[in-house]
Amino acid sequence: MAIQTPPAPPAPSRIPRAGELGTPQYRRLFGAGREVTIHWLTFLVTAVLVLAPVVPILYQSVRNQPLYAAGGAFTLSNYTHLFTSAGFGSIVLDTLLFAVLTTVFALAIAVPMAILLERTRFPAARLFGQVLRWPIYISPLVLAFGWIVVYGPAGFLTGAVREGFGWVPWNLYSLPGMAFVEAVAQVPIAYLFCANALAASDTSLENAARSVGAGPLRVLRSVVVPMLRPPMLYAGLLIFGTAIETLSIPLILGEPAGITLFSNFLYEQGIDSINPDYGLLGAASTFMLLTTIALVVFQTRLLGHAQRFVSVRGKATRSDLLDIGAWKWLGFAFVGLYVVFGALLPMLALILRAFTSLLTPLVNPFDLLTLDNFRLIFDYAPYTESIVNSITVAFVGAVAVTLFGTVVVLVARRSDFRFARLLETTAQSPHAVPGLIVGIGLFWAFTWTPGGDAVRGTLFALIIAFGIRALPSAYGAISPATMQLGAELDNAARVAGADWWRTVSRIMLRLLVPAMLASFLLIWTQMIREYAPAMFLAGAESQVIGTTAIDLWTQGETGSVAALATLQIAVTAVVAGLAGLLLKGKKHA
Repeated sequence: MAIQTPPAPPAPSRIPRAGELGTPQYRRLFGAGREVTIHWLTFLVTAVLVLAPVVPILYQSVRNQPLYAAGGAFTLSNYTHLFTSAGFGSIVLDTLLFAVLTTVFALAIAVPMAILLERTRFPAARLFGQVLRWPIYISPLVLAFGWIVVYGPAGFLTGAVREGFGWVPWNLYSLPGMAFVEAVAQVPIAYLFCANALAASDTSLENAARSVGAGPLRVLRSVVVPMLRPPMLYAGLLIFGTAIETLSIPLILGEPAGITLFSNFLYEQGIDSINPDYGLLGAASTFMLLTTIALVVFQTRLLGHAQRFVSVRGKATRSDLLDIGAWKWLGFAFVGLYVVFGALLPMLALILRAFTSLLTPLVNPFDLLTLDNFRLIFDYAPYTESIVNSITVAFVGAVAVTLFGTVVVLVARRSDFRFARLLETTAQSPHAVPGLIVGIGLFWAFTWTPGGDAVRGTLFALIIAFGIRALPSAYGAISPATMQLGAELDNAARVAGADWWRTVSRIMLRLLVPAMLASFLLIWTQMIREYAPAMFLAGAESQVIGTTAIDLWTQGETGSVAALATLQIAVTAVVAGLAGLLLKGKKHA
């Protein structure tokens, strides 16, 4: 006898009542389709955002005509031209030397400070630990301006030293000088990696060494320093990659001295060139992109063997901080010199320069007080608009990227989407794409895409570019919090008949609010500092603080640059303070 199969359930033809939303029937008819749609839409949007700046660059690098021009054919002559150009070899070598020196300087400063503040009895350790984090909120471009005000050829401290001793032992407009300024900006990153690793590690090995008679210095040298290899490696590779792609230091300090690194080479070929060679620019951008990707892959491979350095176990023990005797005062002087002369003095001098007509050790600065530098900013509409644009892009971008990054994390971590692992990798891949490459690639993408010219040069284009750069930060801020939430929350909602979206929107999102607020602050800070993609994407009415500061600097308006930088510092401090209070409130709630 033939077996009759039951008929398929009819397609939904009405909006379900509120009491039906959690039933298994509703989930079958409505939830499955919505769940699949959200998963695939999230994956496709992420892939488009990540590939949008990369594909046009790769395509342009093998074309003999600009992408917007009709015709054109496949060619490898752009790469031949790039690698046979006079001076390209020295550009590569100088860039590598700059990156190596930056990494060495940053680690040489950050690692001893992390050990001193986390593992020894150090005066005012908590205060110094907080102060060392401050430069994270300041753009390297702003820090470079501050260093020029203090240590440049006409700098305040340079003039005082030259007047007293007849010579100056430093030169910012050299590769070592450029690398040291960049290293100062990167020290907080290396410090945080090492300090966090030390704070979370088990000290049983240190106790064992002390029990057999090892002194404090021997413990530090033989136990603590070797255990810092993984964070040192991670921070070192991150700083090395950042130094290769940075634009601020090569542009502000390198160009006046005739030093060309890879980043300002791309800038000169694109923005500064009257007749850009787009094929050469595409090949150079591809070379830079492949270099940064190789660094990220190398970093991942090396860190895959870090298990032998694990020092955080289920039964962690703490010991007394090491007493290094009189050496702590030498360490205090070392940390104090960096804090005062590396971070605080340049920032204070920059702020003071904003309120004076001239900053020189020969005249009392209080006799030169003025608000003219701020008047120039507020009296000229484009300069004022750049401040409003930066705040708008940072706020809208931080909200949008946090929300989108949360959905990406939930799809990648708390769903049965078949390409969840690939989605996670895709969301984190913009770490390997420098800001200049994002700007160049999206410039061509908007030119290439029908209707893209209406987007290029607008704030929306900047939000997209800055958002691509910030997406890995959002993922990194929200993913750990998601992993701490037990799966029984999802399972209980599913048993009650809720579909995936109803589960995450009613339960998961509410529990992730503190992590989302932290993500917002992180992305706000990153976006208010960002400017490299805007060098290629910003129009006359969509300039941001960074591009305006560079424009003012090229005009010789040092005081107005200081005023603009001071306003950026003030806005960032206010937002960081408010977000910190809000996060504390959420923790106590």
